[in-house]
Amino acid sequence: MLKGLLRLAPVATLLLMLCSTAHAEDGRLVFTGTLGKMPIVLELNTSNAENISGRYFYQKYRKDLVLSGIKNGEMLVLDEGEQRYGEKTPRPQIHLNIEPNRFWGDWSNDEGKTLKIELVEAKLPVMPAGTLPYLAKLHETEPYEYLRLQGMKLKQGKTETFNGYSLQWWSEPQTKTTLFEVVSGYTAEERQRINQQLMGRLWLEVVGYYGCLAGGGVNFYHQTIKPLLMTPSVISVNIGTEYSCGGAYPDQNDVPLNLDAKTGKPLVLEDILWVGEGKPLHYEELYGESDQSPDTFTAFSAYRSNEFAPWLVAQLSKLYPDQMTSDEECAYSDVDPWRFLSWHFAENGIKLEPSFPHVAASCGYVEWSVLPYNLIKQHPGGVALQLP
Repeated sequence: MLKGLLRLAPVATLLLMLCSTAHAEDGRLVFTGTLGKMPIVLELNTSNAENISGRYFYQKYRKDLVLSGIKNGEMLVLDEGEQRYGEKTPRPQIHLNIEPNRFWGDWSNDEGKTLKIELVEAKLPVMPAGTLPYLAKLHETEPYEYLRLQGMKLKQGKTETFNGYSLQWWSEPQTKTTLFEVVSGYTAEERQRINQQLMGRLWLEVVGYYGCLAGGGVNFYHQTIKPLLMTPSVISVNIGTEYSCGGAYPDQNDVPLNLDAKTGKPLVLEDILWVGEGKPLHYEELYGESDQSPDTFTAFSAYRSNEFAPWLVAQLSKLYPDQMTSDEECAYSDVDPWRFLSWHFAENGIKLEPSFPHVAASCGYVEWSVLPYNLIKQHPGGVALQLP
């Protein structure tokens, strides 16, 4: 069972071994130190002296405070918090003197309070054996987020049975994000690979929670997890989120996690269904921006727009002619809602959820949009699966 963020090896725990200085891939620098007596982690991008951006969090609270400012000689002058257009509310200010591998200075507010700041470039703990792949990736590419998660632990929750498989639920108490591990019904090796994906997704949701809180305004982030289908070959879990991250209005989305139960690998729709020419593409939309080249997305976008969506509309129009034409406001017969959709495995086929802008979000919730497995098997994708 996963009872904490990291399964710390005894050597790593005792020696607190450190690795190289923390740099994000795009030039951001990460520092650790104190503001007053409180430990903090701070991230800055100083590549543009006239437009410095950054953020920091108190280790006790983990919530971001946004920074912006300029470089003035060998000093950084940073404002804390975001100023909405037209507002002139005084904001706390940070002055940092720049030295090699060290920043120092003070934090002050308009009430006259001043606190000293001492920072050094961050050193990341060496990852212990058995670290989840998602956390290993954060360690490499997002050191600020990796440090935020240090010390966070999961709380064991209920157990239940779904489709004959035993599930153990876990939650992160501060963010209230939750997901489950599979504890029986697959081989030990299969469970390990499946649970790496499930627990990695839980921590991805924790990171998403804190990213939402950084948006300003009145924020909330509520998550609903629902297992949809579990078979010897595939798993689908819906991860629904209602959130307000500082925008003009709240929003919600459903992002199913679809797994190959034998390998534990995430599945994209093209792994299951391919109606194009040549070898099926594999573009992971959730991680695609950082993991895959722009050319991969360009090819994926062209396929979805020019081949897949028109084919899908034609199939759905044959299967569900009344539903596709009965609602003029939703215009299900247009290709646009079906290009970048969400999907999951169901008992009778693949359930497809069209994508609409926020003003027409209610159009995205349809019960009928299922492609039956006998049709899908005529157009196999890039992964050989035993479909239900």
